Amino acid sequence: MSENIATILHVDMDAFYASVEERDNPKLKGKAVVVGAGKRGVVSAANYEARKFGIRAAMPVYKAKALAPHAVFITPDIAKYSEVSKHVMQIFNDVTPYVEPISLDEAFLDVTGARKLLGTGKQIADLIRKRVEKEQGITCSVGIAHNKFIAKIASGHCKPNGVLEIDPAKMLDFLHPLAASEIWGVGPKTNEQLAKLGLITIADIANTPRSTLIKILGQAGGSSLYELAWGRDYRDVITEHIEKSISASETFDFDIDQQEEILKEYLRLTEKSAERMREKGLAANTISIKVRFSDFKTISRSKTFDLPINSTQEIFEVVKNLYLALGLERVLIRLVGVSLDSLVENDDLQQMVLGQRESGWAQADRAIDRIKQRFGRTSLRPARLVSKENEE
Repeated sequence: MSENIATILHVDMDAFYASVEERDNPKLKGKAVVVGAGKRGVVSAANYEARKFGIRAAMPVYKAKALAPHAVFITPDIAKYSEVSKHVMQIFNDVTPYVEPISLDEAFLDVTGARKLLGTGKQIADLIRKRVEKEQGITCSVGIAHNKFIAKIASGHCKPNGVLEIDPAKMLDFLHPLAASEIWGVGPKTNEQLAKLGLITIADIANTPRSTLIKILGQAGGSSLYELAWGRDYRDVITEHIEKSISASETFDFDIDQQEEILKEYLRLTEKSAERMREKGLAANTISIKVRFSDFKTISRSKTFDLPINSTQEIFEVVKNLYLALGLERVLIRLVGVSLDSLVENDDLQQMVLGQRESGWAQADRAIDRIKQRFGRTSLRPARLVSKENEE
């Protein structure tokens, strides 16, 4: 690429969770491996052997077992995957300070400034792939382009364990024949809308007037779709990213209607989410709950505060009251969830001065967090959770 053109990498681990499990258990090599367990669970990841049978992430585990009953099903170990992710992200940061993590297993890297020291985008990508495989025992795929949108598409077209660089001069030759669904934001419903109008490929979208797309998808959606169809993406790699939301949910093994058991699960999910939030130095302005019934109908309720909160006990009181206000006595429930939204950086001093919120729970939470960091997450639990069999 020209010295005046940015070089953006999109690095994506190959079947990340499943690859980590194969690394830790060589006997799994060559077998169909699915990370996801439980009668009501969903697939978190599937290796490429399992994908041959049509198994995909987010698929119900029972469907995956029907497609490949011989596959090895493993309960997810998020703590282990997070630890591997930290080491992988450190490799990225050794290459460039401009790293934007998207999830545990993927990130954007702006290596424009690193080219003088480390070589071309392709050479830097190869360096990263070799280090990840040598140090972590897993593989990754890397897309290289002059912007984030094209780099992400490129990484998806060189999986597994590959590299694909898209020359800006030949970008449209690569982009336009692709399916419209490959554009960010084009989910199943949008894709269906576009298909009804005969817009099947990205070229079809690019050759549709912007005004027509705006009529179909609205001002923001139509304009964005038109720009991306021409490969135009002006977003920078963002190195400081504050999560907007932290959530956790649980699908019960059997539909239940016992209020005490449901509230116990809400407490566990609250504890899990609040700990993650405090680890990141954040606090929530909005607390939300989700309830899914036995017929799969799902409802949610939320409450927003003038001042952000991060105390487990305070959050659970909100969660409990939101649930009790629904009046769901003797109603079978399949899934419950907690979401901490509109997250902001926590500022204890400002909170104390402006809100005069009592600090007792915050101090207790800090002490509890320190104990758990030293002795493990299950070393100290609310009394009502101690008897729960399925500890994290």
